[in-house]
Amino acid sequence: MGIPEKIKAIQDEIHKTQINKATEFHVGLLKAKIAKLKREQDENIHGRTVHTGGENAGFDVRKAGDATVVLIGLPSVGKSTLLNRLTNAKSRVASYQFTTLTAVPGMLDYRGAKIQVLDLPGIIEGAASGKGFGRRVISVSRGADLVLLILDVFQPNHVGILKKELAEAGIKLDERPPDVVIEKTSTGGLSVNAQVPLKMSEKAVKEIARVYGIHNGRIIIREPNLTDDQFIDVLSENRVYLPSLIVLNKIDLVNQGFINEIQSQIGNKFLPISADANVNIDALREAIYNRLDFIRIYMRPKGGQTDYKEPMIMQRDSKVQDVCNKIHRNMARNIKYALVWGKSAKFDAQKVGLDHVLADEDVLTIVKNPGAL
Repeated sequence: MGIPEKIKAIQDEIHKTQINKATEFHVGLLKAKIAKLKREQDENIHGRTVHTGGENAGFDVRKAGDATVVLIGLPSVGKSTLLNRLTNAKSRVASYQFTTLTAVPGMLDYRGAKIQVLDLPGIIEGAASGKGFGRRVISVSRGADLVLLILDVFQPNHVGILKKELAEAGIKLDERPPDVVIEKTSTGGLSVNAQVPLKMSEKAVKEIARVYGIHNGRIIIREPNLTDDQFIDVLSENRVYLPSLIVLNKIDLVNQGFINEIQSQIGNKFLPISADANVNIDALREAIYNRLDFIRIYMRPKGGQTDYKEPMIMQRDSKVQDVCNKIHRNMARNIKYALVWGKSAKFDAQKVGLDHVLADEDVLTIVKNPGAL
């Protein structure tokens, strides 16, 4: 029996099982087995891709700018038109499905930030299992900093399909990683140190860990009411956690009452726009910038003047090392220390190291070791 057949058999068993307190433990183990099999399946597929080549042609996009945003939606929701409107890209536009067959990049210049925007082929139900361009689209999305879920005004309920496909491929939107630490050892068995109330039983935690081959060690849980799905995410080690924005496109075709009705239907906050009619595009640019949660770092050369005109755009909670890496890949190894003025500093010109966390509008001077290039 191959991996797809094994997954199907376990899924059938879950569907036949009535979920209640008595069956929670059994269902949790089945979920863990499915997740482990799916990971093995993905590893096998990626391994074949390396040897055969060509499968990801057109999808190997080099990251550029200060952040990367991906446009995710079903076919024909207007992603290409939106990319062209937001950036200087020339993504092909047509009224039939799968017009975009590769990843098409564009660059959005906004408030001093250069934001790479990628137009990807539309995904369909079953994308996480490989239908359409699903695997390749999702693979590119994993490396993004922000996901824009693009909906057609006449098909707003498709937001559920998009979130489901991304979740099944290990992309968790608007969540944070569960606060669980696993310290593996070679002997001694498994122990569970729960520092918060547990929704799962300790027995379930241990048995699910054993499904993943963890038989010795300590599991420290600080996530309140940790679920079996969250614990499986931790064990899978292939989840990414990304922020998202929901964009409702083509609103020029409906009235405000129709939009209000959609709000009550899907229960999610969204930004209504029309890429074709250029409605609310400036508001979308602002929303993208704010959702990326940038900070501005003003660089001051040693003995020179601070450059307030062109700040270094960084992600919030960036460290001095992140700034060094952005300037040049070898700069961090040549730094002697840094000087910081601003909100993150205890006093002006505080001397700090690479691990110092910067704040918005800090002024930074990097002092290199003598003789460093």
